[in-house]
Amino acid sequence: MAKQTNLKEFEAVFPKLEKVLLEHAEQYKLPKQVVDWYKKSLEVNTLGGKCNRGMSVPDSASLLLGRPLTEDEYFRAATLGWMTELLQAFFLVSDDIMDGSITRRGKPCWYRHEGVGMIAINDAFMLESAIYTLLKKFFRSHPRYVDLLELFHEVTFQTEIGQLCDLLTAPEDVVNLDNFSMEKYRFIVIYKTAYYSFYLPVALALYLLDIATPGNLKQAEDILIPLGEYFQVQDDYLDNFGLPEHIGKIGTDIQDNKCSWLVNQALAIVTPEQRRVLEENYGRKDKTKEAAVKKLYDELKLEQRYKEYEEKAVGDIRGLIDKIDESQGLRKGVFEAFLAKIYKRSK
Repeated sequence: MAKQTNLKEFEAVFPKLEKVLLEHAEQYKLPKQVVDWYKKSLEVNTLGGKCNRGMSVPDSASLLLGRPLTEDEYFRAATLGWMTELLQAFFLVSDDIMDGSITRRGKPCWYRHEGVGMIAINDAFMLESAIYTLLKKFFRSHPRYVDLLELFHEVTFQTEIGQLCDLLTAPEDVVNLDNFSMEKYRFIVIYKTAYYSFYLPVALALYLLDIATPGNLKQAEDILIPLGEYFQVQDDYLDNFGLPEHIGKIGTDIQDNKCSWLVNQALAIVTPEQRRVLEENYGRKDKTKEAAVKKLYDELKLEQRYKEYEEKAVGDIRGLIDKIDESQGLRKGVFEAFLAKIYKRSK
């Protein structure tokens, strides 16, 4: 039987990896101030999250093997998991600067820490570089080392083009609803979220166990990309209809002019008069205008529309899982575990 990891077990691996990263930096005879800064950046930006992406690597490896991982297997899988968390940290530090965000995980964004400012841009680069330091240290002799390298580079680029499309489609200070479409929305979601959050952890587990055949990778991609799309649509739905005490934050998509699933659904069915309400109120930093959009979403019955979408999307994903060919080592349980975590979630 496979064994699911927990946050405590996963976090116990981080100090060993941090030690490797700091020793690697120290070999350049850096001043102590610089090493201390790097250490603080690693800890503030990489620790403190839910680590769902990172923990998905050892979880997927255990499900693929159908048994608990040995101590060595767990360390290697968790190390790859922490690389996904470093990738996430790199994206979040950069994203917060681009969006002018105030808080992250309930604390000030890194660039807003005293004395940090735009040094955070360089810190983001160093978080990304840490991935390749660890990859070389622990996987240089792995038969799929080059594949692991290329996977991280490719998924990083995919996320960056998704971010670029998002920034050009919905700049916070320029509201143009004609710029929105479901086609653009899907592109943003697939490339900005689905590849690095869903496909990457499973692909890493497949490479780790050396069962990343073209067939297995294609099957994983064909299921995990729609799964990631469903997750983001769900996130957009919860931003408006979720309870803040459940989701742990107050939704800001309307005020932030996000090209979200809800606004795209609304644009597809509004009357000219309702369209005018959206034009006048969407993307404004104003609670009253936000309330007008929320009222319109209720009138358009978008909550019901989402529930219908969810049932169809989940039915389609289950259909894809049922058809998986397990002959090359892939296991349906990997995808069932992902779906179970997000189906009908309230946060």
